[in-house]
Amino acid sequence: MSSNKTLQSTPFWFGGAASCVAALVSHPFDLAKVRLQTFEGTTKPGMLRTMVLIVKNEGPLALYNGLSASVLRQGTYSTVRFGAYEKLKENFTTNGRKPSFLELLFCSTTAGAVGGAFGNPADVINVRMQNDGQLAPELRRYYKHAFDGLIRIAKEEGAKSLARGIGPNMGRAVLMTASQLTSYDVFKELLITKAHMRSESVLTHFSSSLLAGLVATTICSPVDVIKTRIMNASKSASTLQAFADTLKHEGISAFFRGWTPAFIRLGPHTIVTFMVLEQFKTWYRKAHS
Repeated sequence: MSSNKTLQSTPFWFGGAASCVAALVSHPFDLAKVRLQTFEGTTKPGMLRTMVLIVKNEGPLALYNGLSASVLRQGTYSTVRFGAYEKLKENFTTNGRKPSFLELLFCSTTAGAVGGAFGNPADVINVRMQNDGQLAPELRRYYKHAFDGLIRIAKEEGAKSLARGIGPNMGRAVLMTASQLTSYDVFKELLITKAHMRSESVLTHFSSSLLAGLVATTICSPVDVIKTRIMNASKSASTLQAFADTLKHEGISAFFRGWTPAFIRLGPHTIVTFMVLEQFKTWYRKAHS
């Protein structure tokens, strides 16, 4: 094993742990995004208005409804996608050679597909718990926490319901991982080589992750909207049916509904995730140098 490969070899769970930390920051914005994506009225409220209404009608703590599911989701989905991405990258990082863009894309696409499938049950719970307060009282599920939701869904709707939306979720996970992780590595390399920024600089990590968040939000928005609606529905619906219904009744702009809260959520989430992850890697390498 080369020294360069050894340098890049870090624990599999680092990305998931960093994402769990980021979830504590981004959860209120993620909740607002889900509420906007499932809003069915003709005049949708803005992101800020949505958050104000949540606090007014449900209380300040309602902004953290479903936090346990959000953390569980990151602990499954993000652990697998980040860990798999880093391990796959190692196979293309030998003798000082850095992976090409297409190699990074292959690594991130593969990691995203596996992570999306692995984290799907937690994502179903996450969407439902975040949207519960928007439903009429008689339609609310009132899950106590993420594991209560997992058990109740399996018991009341069948275990297959935990796989609801797995198609668009895997598609979103592939797009998210490919756009977020690949673009982060590409932007970081460009900032180092073209802007002459230091590889271990906090500013480099911040700038790279902010740009990656912008790219990921735009690319993933249409799939994210469809995924959210399918998971929140009580009856099963195909991806194509959900796509066609949304396009027919609401137009193409509906696929970018919630873009602003999605970016406001994903921007800080991406920044915190990568900055914490970079710190984890730095501490690990210093401890094992």
